[in-house]
Amino acid sequence: MSYISVFDVLGPGMIGPSSSHTAGAAVIAFLAHEMIAPPLKKVEFILYGSFSRTYRGHGTDRALLGGIMGFGADDARIRNAFQIAAERGLTYSFTPRDTGTDLHPNTVDICMENAGGRVVTVRGESLGGGKVRISQINGVSVDFTGDYSTVIVVQQDKPGVVAHITRVLSDSNVNIAFMRLFREAKGHTAYTIVESDGRFPEGIEEPLRANPNVHDVMIVEP
Repeated sequence: MSYISVFDVLGPGMIGPSSSHTAGAAVIAFLAHEMIAPPLKKVEFILYGSFSRTYRGHGTDRALLGGIMGFGADDARIRNAFQIAAERGLTYSFTPRDTGTDLHPNTVDICMENAGGRVVTVRGESLGGGKVRISQINGVSVDFTGDYSTVIVVQQDKPGVVAHITRVLSDSNVNIAFMRLFREAKGHTAYTIVESDGRFPEGIEEPLRANPNVHDVMIVEP
């Protein structure tokens, strides 16, 4: 039996007029911000559906820019996101797209580049009420919400890697709520996404990276 929480009725604490177009947008961008090492140098937001048509009037542009700088949906700095981005030397752009009609109507692709030249692309969907879903990382289909503490392990799809991940998490006394593997194709790049009820221990990235087939580890905290 499904239920509706008080937070679904009242909506999230947020800056802006719309839980879908501002709060959700800020959360998507905040989660993306957690997936790349700072400082961020450049970001392009590619907007689809209703995002592409109303992003200026509903403050989606400010919300996305604030989120990518690490501001939460209720952070008053979102109102001054353009000015703060300029002060930080962050280059940004917003590109509306009419294509992709099969996508969720509130979808954004966030293409980020940090000062070290690393590039990460994240696709997110704003589902309403401030709830979101991350549906792609670097073109690979994934599925997580950011409601839980999440570790994302980027790996080569080879035997033993998942066992290594679960062993490290078990040794660190991490309680796994959900664990799923997504991949481009057999033997290619894969993403193991683990969601936990509690925060991940400090420094857990190092033992996870100890396997030679692990390329990167990202920790995303809600």
